[in-house]
Amino acid sequence: MATALIRGMLRAGTTSPEFVFASDPNGAARSSLAAETGATVLETNEAVVRQSEVIVLAVKPQSMAGVLKDIREFVTEDHLIISIAAGISLATIGTGLGPDRRLSRVMPNTPALVGEGASGFCLGAHALPSDEAVVRSCVEAVGIAFSVPESLIDAVTALSGSGPAFVYMMIEALSDGGVRVGLPRDVATALAAQTVLGSARMVLETGLHTGTLKDQVTSPGGTTIAGVHALERGGMRAAFIDAVEAANRRAVELANPQGTMPGREAKG
Repeated sequence: MATALIRGMLRAGTTSPEFVFASDPNGAARSSLAAETGATVLETNEAVVRQSEVIVLAVKPQSMAGVLKDIREFVTEDHLIISIAAGISLATIGTGLGPDRRLSRVMPNTPALVGEGASGFCLGAHALPSDEAVVRSCVEAVGIAFSVPESLIDAVTALSGSGPAFVYMMIEALSDGGVRVGLPRDVATALAAQTVLGSARMVLETGLHTGTLKDQVTSPGGTTIAGVHALERGGMRAAFIDAVEAANRRAVELANPQGTMPGREAKG
């Protein structure tokens, strides 16, 4: 994801290679990142912090405590810290780095790798008014982004963070349907994927309600309404709603040691 963000920002002109500094504990990863992006890749996190004004913590959640400890003494009020680690709250980052730090939390998704990401972000209490523009420019370089309260970051995780897996399953199922009615697998998969891509662009570019777009395809007594009927009979809508709800519930569990939803009592 770090590589995707760097590529996106370079492509969008948000920054240029000489202003990008990065570190990674793996030597091969450092070499690859330098070759792919032209960024200056350093061996330590300290060196990156000393060279930078905006710090992106693109690490796995289980690595966050060690990284925060590693950079704590070098982070000042002049740094903007952006975390993309799932389940790590602003409070946890603030505890790790000290009070009054300028913080932001971002939940990107894997389509950012191809410049089509969908992200949610929030700012900490001590972030400057100008920090939102910086965060937005970083994540919008790889897709679209929305500012949300931190209480909704888990919902973003459930919808757009986990959502690509649900869409891949839908594409696979559509492809299976194509094969079932006689299409070669490669043709069926390409048609299914392009259909999802084109339909998504119709939603985003026309601004029309999805129900209106559906009705434009659904002729009285035609093939589409027969398929829609089959999907409704199979509980497709409920299944997708349940999937997002389950993913949100799990995100909350991972972010809270007690595994309880905020505002709810644990049940025995």
